[in-house]
Amino acid sequence: MTTKRDYYDILGVPRGATEEEVRKAFRKKALEFHPDRNKEPAAAERFKEVNEAYQVLTDPQRRAEYDRFGHAGVGTQAGGGQAGRGFDSEDLLGGVGSVFDSFFGTRTRTPSYAGDDIQTELRITFEEAAFGTSKEVAVDRSENCERCDGSRTEPGHATETCPNCRGAGQVRRAHRSIFGQFVQQSVCNVCRGTGERISHPCKQCRGRGSERHRRDIRVDVPPGVEDRINLQLRGQGDQGGRGRSSGDLYISLRVAAHPMFRRSGDDLLYNLDLTFPQVALGDEVSVPTLDGAVALKVPAGTQTNTVFRLKGKGIPHLGRASRRGDELVTVHVATPGKLTEEQQQLLKKLHESFDNNGHRS
Repeated sequence: MTTKRDYYDILGVPRGATEEEVRKAFRKKALEFHPDRNKEPAAAERFKEVNEAYQVLTDPQRRAEYDRFGHAGVGTQAGGGQAGRGFDSEDLLGGVGSVFDSFFGTRTRTPSYAGDDIQTELRITFEEAAFGTSKEVAVDRSENCERCDGSRTEPGHATETCPNCRGAGQVRRAHRSIFGQFVQQSVCNVCRGTGERISHPCKQCRGRGSERHRRDIRVDVPPGVEDRINLQLRGQGDQGGRGRSSGDLYISLRVAAHPMFRRSGDDLLYNLDLTFPQVALGDEVSVPTLDGAVALKVPAGTQTNTVFRLKGKGIPHLGRASRRGDELVTVHVATPGKLTEEQQQLLKKLHESFDNNGHRS
């Protein structure tokens, strides 16, 4: 699974940066890595990172989730747009390309049209969510046709240049306004952005360029994840055709409930039922934890709803597995539902030994 860079580092702003500071940093980075101005091979990917960071850090809810859970917290929302699909730098190019053209007199390149993102679910146990696990998920995804390698044309035949866009994949229209000349561009409706016309479609994929395959994908689940968190695997979605990038795979986690524990953040909650003699006289009892049972000393006179804290027996912190929460053990005095005649007599004698306020006479 690809390690993603910190959004604050990408934009070069501190974690306490205001929204306006984030916007200024975004504009600076966007100009620096815009593919029409920066011809380095990594510029397009850096431009996509900048856009993704901007989308998250200017949305208060997504930013709060990112600050708490990191990339796993924002899940499919990290890129904006439709659910389950990351933000594509080409989407931004299509939206503001004319503005860059007006200022810099450049020509926006043909979009890369990355493959679609796909989403699936992965069910894991409570313990696997706490300590992490490695699983395989089966996904159906689009992959380049083995016969034509995604070119859509039958091997041995060449593609032709689209007569409508002349191979550009886009059509551009200029118009003037009181603010100057603006250039509007859109995907060619004849070749759908490929710049090519297919005269001899591939016989195997019938000119689609892709085929559906079922693949088993290895997923590394980090320790400390919670139910309904989304993991992103870059490049494991649908392929985008020959020479084009693949989409991403989003894994929506479903964590099973535990029969004994409940979770509150990184802390575990456990209810401990004790008898009246145990809390009145004191006792040493065995308490379950995710690491195995531990001994707990219950002092004499312990009251119901008393909470004992077992340090470091909770859930590992997401992103920092060495740091763990605690297990909070809440005592509940269990009232017996049925007593023998001897037990009833003993309790009556005990009751008679107390005054009306519950104190010993």
